[in-house]
Amino acid sequence: MNTSSINAEIIAVGTELLLGQIANTNAQWLSDQLAQNGINVLYHSVIGDNLNRVQETFSHAQSRSDLVIVTGGLGPTEDDMTREAFSALSGLSMINHELSLKKIVDYYERHQLEMTPNNEKQARVFEGAIVLENMAGMAPGMIVEHADCTWIFLPGIPREMKQLFGEGVLSHIKKLVGTDMVIKSTVLKFAGIGESQLEHELKDLIANQHNPTIAPLSQSEGNVIRLTAKERSDEHADVLLEATKSVIVKRLHNYYVGSDEDTLESVVVSQLKALHWTVGAAESLTGGLFTAKLISVPGASDVCPGGLITYHNDAKQQLLGVSKDILDNYGAVSEQCALEMARQVKTTLQTKVGISFTGVAGPDQVEEQPVGSVYIALSADNGFEKVHHIELEGNRNTIRQKAVMKGLTLLFNFINSQSTKV
Repeated sequence: MNTSSINAEIIAVGTELLLGQIANTNAQWLSDQLAQNGINVLYHSVIGDNLNRVQETFSHAQSRSDLVIVTGGLGPTEDDMTREAFSALSGLSMINHELSLKKIVDYYERHQLEMTPNNEKQARVFEGAIVLENMAGMAPGMIVEHADCTWIFLPGIPREMKQLFGEGVLSHIKKLVGTDMVIKSTVLKFAGIGESQLEHELKDLIANQHNPTIAPLSQSEGNVIRLTAKERSDEHADVLLEATKSVIVKRLHNYYVGSDEDTLESVVVSQLKALHWTVGAAESLTGGLFTAKLISVPGASDVCPGGLITYHNDAKQQLLGVSKDILDNYGAVSEQCALEMARQVKTTLQTKVGISFTGVAGPDQVEEQPVGSVYIALSADNGFEKVHHIELEGNRNTIRQKAVMKGLTLLFNFINSQSTKV
């Protein structure tokens, strides 16, 4: 195998994946792990429980990839046919792995359950394979070298797959890429800038990237840049990563949130603590999601005394004191109502900043406002007030989650703009 450039693919076996009953999160997780270790993932495949199609997919993988990771199809039932498909491809025979078989038998005896004969199938491994003990389940994992290709077979259950990868597969992969190099990654997180704009701002750096590599990624909670460096030691890799990070952060400092384990909500909490500010939220369509997001951060009680869920107009009047005139003349989904909610929650909870959310999550229009129409308002003790009107797409829950992230972004940007004045 050419260790200077290892190309991999990931194959998931299971009809339930094709039917949409289970999301293929294994492929996403494995791709990230391989990328962090300098291995290119060129193909993802999902195949149902059909022997001919599994064999055909395995044959294609053998012809084009250096490393193939297969998840699923290692269970006890007739539709678990990963072993049979690879045996037909490779000609390798299967044997019982006595340690795994004993573990299965012991499990049934310990729980006083009858063990059906098909459970023995889970202990079948390829002759000559490196067997990986499954500490979280029954079927062991396997590493098999065949025709200049490394095959890795893992259970489809995510917790079992991750345990086997971390405790057996990862060390093997590191040997494939060479033990003389250290591969390190860091993730830079940004808010308030779109994926295309982020890539445009870094176009020259991306075009001329070498070491570290620069990979823009879109995630549900914002956009990120992953930097990956290969070097002789951790220290050399850190120097390369820090140098490139410094250039990127300097260029995009208005949008930079943090790195690695930092989240938008954790950074906002830190910002508020640094300024000795507090924030309270009045939530209509978000129904407490914003406050829950903020107080998920340890220590958030220092900056967030709470929030008010005022979903119905009566609650807006009784809990917040939003006037009947505003609701009658402008409606609950309006700039005027959003601003009054932010002002009133700030007063009611005695915070430095008030933030409010009102809008239409769907499925029906409200007050002739379309689904996805959202107003987010900020009101601060220093006189700053602003209402943001945004149009969001997606289903009901997606719109609510997007509104929360937009609110965090607006709060982040506001604090950034004010921090230099304090």
